Formats: sequence, structure tokens, C-alpha cells
Amino acid sequence: MLISVIIPVYNVEKYLNQCIESVLCQTYSDFDLILVDDGSTDSCGTICDKYSEKDNRVVVIHKSNGGLSEARNVGIEWSLEYSDSDWLTFVDSDDWIHP
Repeated sequence: MLISVIIPVYNVEKYLNQCIESVLCQTYSDFDLILVDDGSTDSCGTICDKYSEKDNRVVVIHKSNGGLSEARNVGIEWSLEYSDSDWLTFVDSDDWIHP
């Protein structure tokens, strides 16, 4: 993988599908998508898990709530340890990106 895309996720079930789909549908596909479920109390954890079952580029990390910065840092740590990505980028879970 050349790029790790890190998305901290917390109680955004209304927006999460569109966000994840916008990343997975990029014309450039050499990336891993790290979804950090930061202790969501809605269905975000389940949504994340369903994407990881469908696409092997998707990694889900479930953790207790620690806030946005901590969730991003957990994603960074995972990427540094398990991915060979050269680049990191971040997307907010209530946003989507153009292909």
C-alpha cells in the first residue's frame, strides 16, 4: 500500500456509509483504509465491520472513547506497525471526498 487513509469514527452513523464509500470508490486504489471506532454508541462499529468483511483494504480498530486526536494516533500507530504505506492522510467521518 502506498497510502493509509485514517478515519476516526464516533457516533456518525448518518454519514458514515457515504464517507467510507467515497474513499473506497477512488480511482486510485493502492491504499488501506483504517477505521478507528472510538467507542461509538450507535451502529458505527457494525457499519465499519461490514466494510472490512467486504473489502480487504479496510481495517477496523475498536477502542474505548478517547477523543479525536487519540483515535487518529491509534490509526497512525497501526499504519506504522502493520502497513508499508509511504503516506498518511486523514478524512473526517462526516465528510466525503470526490473521486
